[in-house]
Amino acid sequence: MTMLNSSHIPTTFHLVGLSGLENIYGWISVPFCFMFFVSISGNGLILHVIHRDYKLRQPMFRFLSMLAVTDILFSLSTSPSVLAIFLFHHHNIQCHVCLLQMFFIHSLSIIESSLLVAMAFDRFVAICHPLRYTTILTNSAVTKIALVSVFRGTIIHLPPVGSLQFLPYCKGNVLSHSYCLHQDVMKLACDGTNTFNIMYGLAVILCTVTVDMILISISYILIIKAVHDVTSKMEQYKLFNTCVSHLCAVCMFYGPMVALSVVHRFRIQVSPVFVNFMANAYLFIPPMLNPIIYSIKSRQIRESLRNIFYLRNIAW
Repeated sequence: MTMLNSSHIPTTFHLVGLSGLENIYGWISVPFCFMFFVSISGNGLILHVIHRDYKLRQPMFRFLSMLAVTDILFSLSTSPSVLAIFLFHHHNIQCHVCLLQMFFIHSLSIIESSLLVAMAFDRFVAICHPLRYTTILTNSAVTKIALVSVFRGTIIHLPPVGSLQFLPYCKGNVLSHSYCLHQDVMKLACDGTNTFNIMYGLAVILCTVTVDMILISISYILIIKAVHDVTSKMEQYKLFNTCVSHLCAVCMFYGPMVALSVVHRFRIQVSPVFVNFMANAYLFIPPMLNPIIYSIKSRQIRESLRNIFYLRNIAW
């Protein structure tokens, strides 16, 4: 590992895999490779289906295609360092690569959070104001939401990631995960020198993830109220069933993210195995399961997939 002075950022960081399980990294790499393959192929298939079928040009599926792109980029920017550890026992990562990976992880997380809010708003409009759905969520509105989500995710993480280059580091260069997180690198700085990053990080959490979760909760409170006012039980089931896939995506995304952030921000003493499990769950599970859940729960996507494979079998 790189020897450090107390005035510069380390030239390399040492990533930690699953401590104590080094002897079975080869076996551990199998499910991780499988999850990475499913993430890329599953989200790629979702994009292909939505692009191919003109019936899926509705706002809901446009947001889903944006979510699929975000998940693909998320997997591509983070999984290589994890797989390098399990497949080749390669733990070191260059400083500039680490900062770039960190920027992509946090930026894409904010973009995905914004898209989940947009999808909650889409379900709210579709259920509570169905007659105004096409006039509220026009193509122009969807495009603006996408641009705001990208701008919000990228611009908000430039200052903290950039500032890490100018902090003095006194606590080694060993990170506690298989990839680079802002909170993880920040802990290596000398005491009393990273006040800006701590305060800015808390502000980002409050102004993005916390606000997004509140907005999603408000949307579903209004949705539940609207569904409850419907007299037919069958109609209630159909309406709420359109929200199940989104609710699953929300739980899978925010659960590990919030738990991991709380552990780092408040330096809670928990088992390293638990921390690494939550970190890898945050990294691999949502991109892998999102396309599966939406393929199962969305009738339109199921029908489009069936048509694609049926036509392909005829061609063969």
